[in-house]
Amino acid sequence: MGKVVGIDLGTTNSVVAVMEGGKPSVIANAEGFRTTPSVVAYTKTGDRLVGQIAKRQAVINPENTFYSVKRFIGRKSSEVSEELKQVSYIVKTDNNGNIKLECSALSKDFSAEEMSAEVLRKLAGDAGTYLGETISQAVITVPAYFNDSQRQATKDAGRIAGLEVLRIINEPTAASLAYGLDKKNNETILVFDLGGGTFDVSVLEVGDGVFEVLSTSGDTHLGGDDFDDKIVQWLLSDFKKATNVDLQKDRQALQRLTEASEKAKVELSSLTESEINLPFITATDAGPQHLEQKISRAKFEELCSSLIDRARIPVENALKDAKLDSSKIDEVVLVGGSTRIPAIKSLVKKILGKDPNQTVNPDEVVAIGAAVQAGVLAGEVK
Repeated sequence: MGKVVGIDLGTTNSVVAVMEGGKPSVIANAEGFRTTPSVVAYTKTGDRLVGQIAKRQAVINPENTFYSVKRFIGRKSSEVSEELKQVSYIVKTDNNGNIKLECSALSKDFSAEEMSAEVLRKLAGDAGTYLGETISQAVITVPAYFNDSQRQATKDAGRIAGLEVLRIINEPTAASLAYGLDKKNNETILVFDLGGGTFDVSVLEVGDGVFEVLSTSGDTHLGGDDFDDKIVQWLLSDFKKATNVDLQKDRQALQRLTEASEKAKVELSSLTESEINLPFITATDAGPQHLEQKISRAKFEELCSSLIDRARIPVENALKDAKLDSSKIDEVVLVGGSTRIPAIKSLVKKILGKDPNQTVNPDEVVAIGAAVQAGVLAGEVK
């Protein structure tokens, strides 16, 4: 059999990894990045864009840019009334109560599975190019709280993308596999997963290589994007005070602000100050206006204090549901790029009283675990 890849199909970003020479490694996409935004877009001329290039034009082409599709996969319209309000594209319901995503550029409707399949197809295609063989089998991860319908829909998305999905595994289980925690005896693990769009906490028990999910908790609307948005809103109100210009309605400006805010957030995880510099952000009668702003880590933490507080409750709930207190947790695993934020790290340490495990890149840990599982199924790993 050929190579089996492991895929972390995320709400905002996705990653593909494979076993090479007995070690799991992440495969960069055609653009050279190790993570691929889970975004699909259609241009006015009907071209399909997937990944980075789709994300870069999201604000300018909101009706035909499909993001966060994972929130709709395997769900009926009646279950996702809140989510429907939060996306910029049009979501419709067919006669069976199923969700359809309307693409005005092509004047046709897609299911959530078909949209997710485009992301999977790109990941598998780029992996195939790198490995020099066609990829036809994969292990795909899903959140621990996904129900049967959501798991089946994820499998269907794989099938539409031309992949035989050998197994669907839980994201916290995959993260634990990446750390080799399946080799431990009777340990209790807490997985703290703060992704781009969602926040999940899971408590797992491992013994004899078998994982049992004891509890899961989370906040389906808390993630890195919210941290970016806090910076965007601050920049908008600041700019309005200074120039009396409201950039809220200017899509081009908003796209640039969003990208600059994400970059500043990332910088503030390693630096104490970041500079946001956007020349020619808009023009008034007085001429072109530039946005120049410094943001310190302290200011960022102050802007995001409400978000940081929201991360506390699910951890406490997960412990309560597992009937454990924090001293009983043997390992803390961090997943998701947003766990690099220093304030989040110190929050985890404060609640659980121990340093989290961070030797594997948090963006890639789930895909690496999926690749380990894929290697087991392909007979490459004992």
